Amino acid sequence: MGHPLTHPLTHPLLAGLRAARVIPVVRTTDARLAALAVEWLRGAGLTIFEITLTVPDAPGLIRALAADPALTIGAGTVPDREAAEACLAAGARFLVSPWVDPAVAEAARAAGAAAMLGAMTPTEVRAALAAGADVVKLFPASSAGGPAHVKALRAVFPQVAFCPTGGVDARNAPDYLAAGAAFVGIGGKLVDEAALARGDRAAIEAAARDVLGLAQA
Repeated sequence: MGHPLTHPLTHPLLAGLRAARVIPVVRTTDARLAALAVEWLRGAGLTIFEITLTVPDAPGLIRALAADPALTIGAGTVPDREAAEACLAAGARFLVSPWVDPAVAEAARAAGAAAMLGAMTPTEVRAALAAGADVVKLFPASSAGGPAHVKALRAVFPQVAFCPTGGVDARNAPDYLAAGAAFVGIGGKLVDEAALARGDRAAIEAAARDVLGLAQA
């Protein structure tokens, strides 16, 4: 790998993520609702999903979803190598961690998956790159300074693919993308557990249309 400030990050998955512009972050307290979220969002046209390990039996859900070649499934909130390897064995094609853990990136690289490591400061961004991150997840994006923070980091790291997550929604996502984010992670209304629990498919589909509009902008 080249110098971490200049090494071009070109994992094959990145082109599809950039084109989609949005990764739905599926975080529910019930695996059934997580599966329902994917079903409804997929029906609206979304095909890339991050299943967080806070979902009960997330590896089992990842395995079931990853069996469909039309979907690109990743694992989120991956804490360590053991969890990373369980998700990769289940078919995850990208791993997302809120912090820098070289072991997570190493596991992803060994399996040909993409690694997204979390960072907030320039020092942390550099550490993520040195650890082998293909994407730097800016988290928590909104409290770190929002789009202005993305723009400032992009000035120092112009070749890095940044994915802001945390407080990002369809309303402010265009500002993050305009500031230089490669794509964004959105949970919130897109994966609204209350709407899922009450069977409000219309609300979920409306949120999906909002983010699909971002991809076509």
